[in-house]
Amino acid sequence: MKHLTKEQRYQIKAYLNCGKSKTYIANELKVDKSTIYREIKRNSTKRGSYNPDFAHELCSERKERFASNRKFTPSIEKYVRGKIEQEQWSPEQIVGYCKTQNIPIVSHERIYAYVREDKKQGGNLFKHLRHQLKHRKRPVSGKQNTIKDRVSIDLRSDIINNKMRFGDWEIDLIIGKDRKGAIVTIVERTTAFFLMRKLPFGKNAQELAKIVIEMLLPYKDFTHSITSDNGKEFAAHKKISKKLLTEFFFAHPYSSWERGLSEYTNKLVRQYIPKKSIFSMYNEQEIKEIQHKINRRPRKNLNYDNPKNLFYKFVNQKVAFAS
Repeated sequence: MKHLTKEQRYQIKAYLNCGKSKTYIANELKVDKSTIYREIKRNSTKRGSYNPDFAHELCSERKERFASNRKFTPSIEKYVRGKIEQEQWSPEQIVGYCKTQNIPIVSHERIYAYVREDKKQGGNLFKHLRHQLKHRKRPVSGKQNTIKDRVSIDLRSDIINNKMRFGDWEIDLIIGKDRKGAIVTIVERTTAFFLMRKLPFGKNAQELAKIVIEMLLPYKDFTHSITSDNGKEFAAHKKISKKLLTEFFFAHPYSSWERGLSEYTNKLVRQYIPKKSIFSMYNEQEIKEIQHKINRRPRKNLNYDNPKNLFYKFVNQKVAFAS
């Protein structure tokens, strides 16, 4: 990936002054929009303003500082081991913290490889991890399935993270017995209102995108962002984003808590469609009825209002967030 030039940083500043969106800026500079989000997030001043000279200098300092510190040095090894053994931090948490504090560190994949090697040598470092490596069925350094142009959840705004806005969604799949058949679920983060539909072509990314667009098109004005996991079925995310004019983010691998509402909603569905169910046994009307039942349930975290009622209050502009 090429780094932004100083000239491009001046262009970013000019476009921001004109009120242009980050997507517009990315298109003009012919870079991915995640590059613009990352640039503004990492290289703005402490007060949140963007200055191209400051940004360029900060980036240059960062490159110099990390240029000779990417190796897994003894000092980095000591730091990593201490955080895992004493604090039970995950590799992702270690790397994330180090980046915010400008502490030299290797990638979280490299840390996982180190933990796995320690385990092979009879060490117990892995026992301090929450999953104890049980979720990793192949070596961390092995081939990874990547999704083109994915935008990390790290670039989501606080408005989304703190549920300060109506119209931010999470998406997931429920898989049938023997991995045959699939149901897509989409849940709105502030009201817990959700939609679900069977996927006739299973996990096919293009067909999934078509169905998701059909499901959310009636609520296009209330679809500001969608967050998913890293399943290949979401590879056509740009098609969804373009049609619905929405942002699409991807959570970190093996981090289901970053889509906690989606995971919880799927558990509610499992009350009606247990694991190892054969999805062909459920027709579209039955799927729709399950959706309606769950949306009519009063929820404690909604002060015993139900998702359907609250969702349509927002849609009909009968409620608003306190400013």
